[in-house]
Amino acid sequence: MGMARKGFPVLLLAAMVIPAAAQTDSHRTASHKARLIPDFAGVWTHPAFPWFEPPASGPGPVTNLSRWAIQRPSGAAGSAAEPAGTVGISDYDQLVGDYKNPILQPWAAAVVKQFGEVSLAGITYGNPSNQCWPFGVPFIFKNFMVQMLQQPDRITMLYSGDHEVRRVRLNGHHPAKLTPSWYGDSIGHYEGDTLVIDTVGVRTNRPYAMIDLFGTPYTNNLHVIERYRLRDYDEVKDAIERNRKENWLFNGDGAWKNVRGKFLQVEVTVEDRGVFTTPWTATMTYASSDDPIPEGVCAENPYEYYNNRLTDLPKADKADF
Repeated sequence: MGMARKGFPVLLLAAMVIPAAAQTDSHRTASHKARLIPDFAGVWTHPAFPWFEPPASGPGPVTNLSRWAIQRPSGAAGSAAEPAGTVGISDYDQLVGDYKNPILQPWAAAVVKQFGEVSLAGITYGNPSNQCWPFGVPFIFKNFMVQMLQQPDRITMLYSGDHEVRRVRLNGHHPAKLTPSWYGDSIGHYEGDTLVIDTVGVRTNRPYAMIDLFGTPYTNNLHVIERYRLRDYDEVKDAIERNRKENWLFNGDGAWKNVRGKFLQVEVTVEDRGVFTTPWTATMTYASSDDPIPEGVCAENPYEYYNNRLTDLPKADKADF
């Protein structure tokens, strides 16, 4: 009896300690996982048009055949206003997609070529941006600023153009019966230091259905994967240089100078077996910004401030109503 009484407190103590230790280990595991999740919160800027950084190698996006010979910041009319040429950076005043890019199926190449011919004729054709329609994915990368908000079950992405918002469910699945939407159905998860976002179901039955400023079409097979990582300058300097050689930096190089902390880089993979002959990749490299996202409202206006003229809208001799 005496030994039993002496042992009882020991056994009881052991029974009390085991759950406490397990609970502590659980908290440590949760805390460790929390530390592994990268912190993407904040405002990020990529002040370049058209936008994608072509990959160092392999299939890349459609680029502009019309070029400006030099890199120059925006002028009073919102343009570098350089003479069009065939060498240099993308001419933002004249969007002539490279319809010979081997990623394009013949019918898609014909679409891109047609849009380019319209631009060469001096006509600004409609796209989601200049016609005030939702951008969709991946056209939404045209926005040069994005703010990322992280929560345990979702990522919210706020863009600088016309209050556009993307919502990404974490650790979810695409619905078996998916209803297409403006920005598609986006699900995400973390792989170590990388946020992976998978998007399908972008609406096709809409005006200005294109994935870029060159009019490249897409179908209901469109599938976009984004991989976001925080990177040091040495890890992104090659992408920044590709950006500088391809895109128009309308604010100059200011965004890339005196950057404090990390850069945010996203590798984008696009596949659509209805349009492309192969999946292709590109990057977008963002610098952190101390500026909040400005309020921007897209107002439908037939006056082209960048050409100082009215848009060539279709007109009828008399009303049909």
